[in-house]
Amino acid sequence: MMPKNVLGIIYSNSYDASLGSLTARRTMGSVPFGGRYRLIDFALSNLVNCGVAKVGVITNSNFHSLMDHVGSGRPWDLSRKVDGLFMLPPFTANAAEHSGNDRIDALGRIMSFISSSKQEYVLLMDSNFVCNMDLSKMFDFHSQKNADITVAYSNGKLPALEKMMALGLDDNSRITSVGIDVKTESDVNYAVNTILIRKALLERLIGDARSYNHTNFEKDIIQNNVSHLNIYGYKVEGWNCTIDSLQTYYDANMALLNKECRKDLFAPDHPILTKVRNDMPVVYGLNSQCHNSLVADGCQIEGTVKNCIVFRGVRVAKGAVVENSILMQDAFVGEDAKLNCVIMDKNTVVTPKKNLSGDKSYPLYIGKKIVI
Repeated sequence: MMPKNVLGIIYSNSYDASLGSLTARRTMGSVPFGGRYRLIDFALSNLVNCGVAKVGVITNSNFHSLMDHVGSGRPWDLSRKVDGLFMLPPFTANAAEHSGNDRIDALGRIMSFISSSKQEYVLLMDSNFVCNMDLSKMFDFHSQKNADITVAYSNGKLPALEKMMALGLDDNSRITSVGIDVKTESDVNYAVNTILIRKALLERLIGDARSYNHTNFEKDIIQNNVSHLNIYGYKVEGWNCTIDSLQTYYDANMALLNKECRKDLFAPDHPILTKVRNDMPVVYGLNSQCHNSLVADGCQIEGTVKNCIVFRGVRVAKGAVVENSILMQDAFVGEDAKLNCVIMDKNTVVTPKKNLSGDKSYPLYIGKKIVI
């Protein structure tokens, strides 16, 4: 299958509520990650790295920061006269009436965009799945199996998200059963909501679902058609993570301090692209210390930083000690302050001599622009 024959659709608001305050004023797709990226960067990069030339981003609410980040799509080579990147806001005066997780409604609202696209296939993706995935292999798998629908999956503990699908597969990778919101502590094969389907079939399925007032994509489109359609599962290789809570967000960031995880996620032949911010190199003070941390450009480190993810423009003053923490863009830590297991959002300030501590199993979150 030729990648240029595939239309990419990304849900930017998927599972916003799962991150609580972190997504109070932004979409899931625009949540900062890994020192310089946003979560949507991984979906966009995976698409363009395999040659997909047209991508639509479904938005629902709080998408100002997302639009500021993706712009015209130039960092991903999607600023084009033909095809390229398309932002798809809700075509209604009241976006709140639409659920961010109602996929059938979301696809129905943009069906004119999908129908007018010349691509033969549609790839549906969530923005809370962090992975460097070679989608061209998934496309080839879909063609070889002569599949109607291919669902990408990973193996592990089922994420604590609404309508998550646990898949049963036979020896030929065909999906034989789909459980939704299964209650189990055992590892399962769970869908990562990356779904490849022929455009004509998607149009028919969404049209039928809306005519019967169905709203559950997982149940009414996937589960109910397991015995009627050729639905196959494609296993995602390498390190990957589905963000389902503030805890998994923290754990996924901390995993980047492991060399093998970074090697999997930031493979040179499949780069993760993001918006460029030109800034000066990191400035380290004379008595500063930095151990096992990712520190982005534009930072000024005069204190001690250990096991941290530090975004662009962060300042850590003299005598401050920051450990096991995530400091987002332009955060400031004052002199002699001590932080442990803390997530500081953008433009937050911790004044001198404050002592803040969470735990690796329960990180402390400080909201955007808050001063402590």
